[in-house]
Amino acid sequence: MLRERVAVYRDRVRRELTAAFRADHTAHEVAISFAIGLFVTSMPTGGLSLGALAVLAYWQSWASKAAMFAAAILLNPLVKPAVYLGSYRLGTAFLGSDQLVTLEHETADTAIELVQFLLVGNVVIGAILFAIGYLIAFHLTRSYRRREGTTVRSSVVSVSLFPFNRRK
Repeated sequence: MLRERVAVYRDRVRRELTAAFRADHTAHEVAISFAIGLFVTSMPTGGLSLGALAVLAYWQSWASKAAMFAAAILLNPLVKPAVYLGSYRLGTAFLGSDQLVTLEHETADTAIELVQFLLVGNVVIGAILFAIGYLIAFHLTRSYRRREGTTVRSSVVSVSLFPFNRRK
C-alpha cells in the first residue's frame, strides 16, 4: 500500500518535471521555479502555499508552473510531518529555550513558543531545500535537454537570481 502510494507520487513528480524540462523556459527559470516551489511549500502555511505559487506563476512569465507544481507534489502530506519535526528541532537548536516573544498566559506562551521554533526551523529547512532543489533541477533540466537534443534560449546561470524581465 505505502509502496504503491510512493510510486504514484514519484510518477507525478517525474511527469511534472518532464513537462517543465520541455517547456519554453531556460534551465535557470525551471530550476528557480522548482526551488521557490520547495521553499514556499516547506513553510507552515496550512495549504495556502499552492495558492501563493499559482499567483506567482500567473504574474511572472518566467515562472515554470510545472516545476512549481512538481515541488509542491514532492513535499506532499506524507513528507510534511518530517519537515515540521525537523523544523521544530532546528528552531529549538537555534533559539535554545528562550522565546522571542512572551505573554503572561501559560497556554499562549506555549503556543507562541511552538510557532517561533517552527518558523525559524522552516526558514532554515526552506533555504536548504531551495539551494539543493535549484542545483538538482538545473542539472536535470540541462541533462534532459542535452539528451533530447533540445535547447531553449540560453541556459547560462549568469542570469539574475530572480529574472523578472524574461528575455524573448
